[in-house]
Amino acid sequence: MTKKIIFWLNAYMLFFGLAANLQKKYDCELYAIIDITNRTKKFFQEQDIVNFQKKWFLHDHIQNTEEIDIEYLKNFETKYSINLWQLGMNERLFYQYNDFYKFSQDEILSILEKECKLYESILDQIKPDFLVTSETALHQQHLFYEICRKRGVKVLMLNQSKLAYKCIISQELHKLDSLSDLSKTPSKKRTFDELLNILTSTDNTKQLRLYQKNFGGTKSSKLKAASEYFLKSDNSNIKTHFSYYGRKKSKVLLDYISKSLKAKIRKSFIDKNLEYEIYDNEQIVLFTLHQEPERSLLITTPFHTNQLEIIRHIAKSLPPGYKLYVKEHFSQALREWREISYYKEIIKIPNVRLYHPSSSIQKLIQHSSLVISISGTVSFEAAFYQKPSIIMADMEFTVLPSIQKLNSIEDLPCMIRDGLNMKVNSDDLDKYLTILDEHSFSFDLKGYETNEANFFRFGGNFHDTLITNEKMKLFLRENENIFTPLTEQYIKKLKK
Repeated sequence: MTKKIIFWLNAYMLFFGLAANLQKKYDCELYAIIDITNRTKKFFQEQDIVNFQKKWFLHDHIQNTEEIDIEYLKNFETKYSINLWQLGMNERLFYQYNDFYKFSQDEILSILEKECKLYESILDQIKPDFLVTSETALHQQHLFYEICRKRGVKVLMLNQSKLAYKCIISQELHKLDSLSDLSKTPSKKRTFDELLNILTSTDNTKQLRLYQKNFGGTKSSKLKAASEYFLKSDNSNIKTHFSYYGRKKSKVLLDYISKSLKAKIRKSFIDKNLEYEIYDNEQIVLFTLHQEPERSLLITTPFHTNQLEIIRHIAKSLPPGYKLYVKEHFSQALREWREISYYKEIIKIPNVRLYHPSSSIQKLIQHSSLVISISGTVSFEAAFYQKPSIIMADMEFTVLPSIQKLNSIEDLPCMIRDGLNMKVNSDDLDKYLTILDEHSFSFDLKGYETNEANFFRFGGNFHDTLITNEKMKLFLRENENIFTPLTEQYIKKLKK
């Protein structure tokens, strides 16, 4: 029986390429919701590469604020058990992180209402068997994903494995399908040294640093992006796409200059005031800051987004004699670092040391007695160094007994004391790696993203680009060695 597959498509063309290959090798009907800018929209309207039975351009349906149907929204929440204001408040475009436009309550609710009605209409029309999507970074994509799950549509989400240069396809982000415990998996009896060798040879941090270094392209690509935007683009998205509201070209230019200056000033403060030295005479609990804004906070842990308060909570919960080491994330450089006042607040806390983003996370873990994270992989990495940890999100690696999941902040003092007395079992970690390896496949997602950004979007500096049918065909031909094995992995999942 022919399967119906709906794709969530956006500026990243990986899933368009997947659809192009999938239609050749698998009996299916393809549909698409397309969250794209106006200039790129033309490609999707005219392309003859993928035969979508039907497609919907998201922003065509989110126009003109009307009277809000509160009863519909209330019934929707009840029907799907989805908290709409949680999505609205944690959307970086709607609140807290948008320097260009301030959304009103009614505007947010109106957008959410139109999205809900559109998504219900689409699913009622086509009744898809599968949703193929990337990790859900923004609310509109995550909302559709949640509705699909609640309506029994099987989700095939591509996400990065905890081991570098590998990916998994699963129904939930950061979850392995059908993993509830480790008891049924035999141990290979690998030692901690052997397990650590696996981690260091497939280090996600190294991959992420390389990605950060290469993404953004050259000075030439940045100049070309600026020229394309300021001289050639009509900036029509400002009227049609809520994500572009308020983004006048003059404001964008001033914002860029302002952020560049702030980044230099903030980095100077960081270099002069954050710690490098690890004090051997101190008993350490380690907490690592997340890059923000980022989905790991906004979507994964929607009620743990205030990292400064979390640091204060941890500091209050430490036993006497312990020091809290807080490490800044190197990727925060992509967000012009945090405000200096933020760093000063952390430094002011009496039993806290704030560490430089370049300081070695491995050395900090080694010297710590306990690691705490909101949703970071540092809790996973800690196990390889025989360090217990506490995490605030339900991740796939929380199946490890040495990783405690914090459900209530009031439990933190007791949990820290329990964690300090906890031992890591090598067999548990060995079993988990076996399961992870079984669910993973080789795929350099970050490398692909860098390559695609250079090909279509001036190194990732400008998304509203013009794409021709011929250029896309060339890209697919040049990257056939990437799309073919990826398609095979998806077909395996589709056939299960």
